[in-house]
Amino acid sequence: MTGDADSVRPNDERTDAREQAVILLYEAEQRSTSAIELMAERGVASEDLARTLLEGVENAREAIDASIMSNARGWALDRMPALDRAILRLAIFELMSRPEVPLAVVIDEAVELAKRFSTDDSGRFVNGVLAAVAKQTRPSGQ
Repeated sequence: MTGDADSVRPNDERTDAREQAVILLYEAEQRSTSAIELMAERGVASEDLARTLLEGVENAREAIDASIMSNARGWALDRMPALDRAILRLAIFELMSRPEVPLAVVIDEAVELAKRFSTDDSGRFVNGVLAAVAKQTRPSGQ
């Protein structure tokens, strides 16, 4: 993206923590290590929330991946872009375990991360998977 697009991006600590968590999840998968260990090595600006997100994803990884596989119709987990997996894992953790975060915020932030960091089709893909997961995890739409 251009510098202009980045300058319009809201400077929100929670948004930054999600972005940092996605980057660490992606890198950890590429290096076959723990995202928590990577965070400890380099530190992050929004450490408390980033740690909560990373620990939550790591602790619920099996259930999160099962949710991705059952809702990403036609896609095997290992065949989707690695950044999409990281974004979905983070967002599904929030859908499952952080009911205080509004549904719209979880989905909007995940879609924006996908558009910003992944493929041209990733925003739509992430939105579709998360909409399906949300019907199961937050049937009231909250």
